[in-house]
Amino acid sequence: MREIHPEPLTPEAFAPFGDVLDATGAPDRMINQGLCGRFHDRAKLDFGAEGRAGLSIFKAEPRRFPYRLDLVERHPDGSQAFMPMTADPFLVIVAPDEGGSPGRPRAFLTNGAQAINFHRNTWHGVLTPLAAPGLFAVLDRIGATPNLEEHWFTDPWTITPA
Repeated sequence: MREIHPEPLTPEAFAPFGDVLDATGAPDRMINQGLCGRFHDRAKLDFGAEGRAGLSIFKAEPRRFPYRLDLVERHPDGSQAFMPMTADPFLVIVAPDEGGSPGRPRAFLTNGAQAINFHRNTWHGVLTPLAAPGLFAVLDRIGATPNLEEHWFTDPWTITPA
């Protein structure tokens, strides 16, 4: 069995794949008469020359462990950010690109107060909430050109907690 254990989501570990969006540390600046901390410009959003930003709401069915990973996808023309609308952890799956195909996947577990932004052309698993209602705001590319490539693993991976 090809098994993967999720690791905690940290900006350093996730950097090759995208951005971790959270409000840790001191805000970059205070706004609204000093009553609101702004954590400024946290994601490298990229919609390409032919696209525009679109904000959608996704409602995904919760998954559970062990999780069978048989599909990853990527978006060659734009980034994609997942922002949970509840304070529940979710599973984030990514894989390095190895000559146009995904390499060995990695799994991350958010802490319930994190969102993520996949950089353009990053192999990643589908939206994987671990609790209902699985509601997310998604900021991604809207455009006329195709922006989805899927890869099905011949030999699936199993993701289980350590």
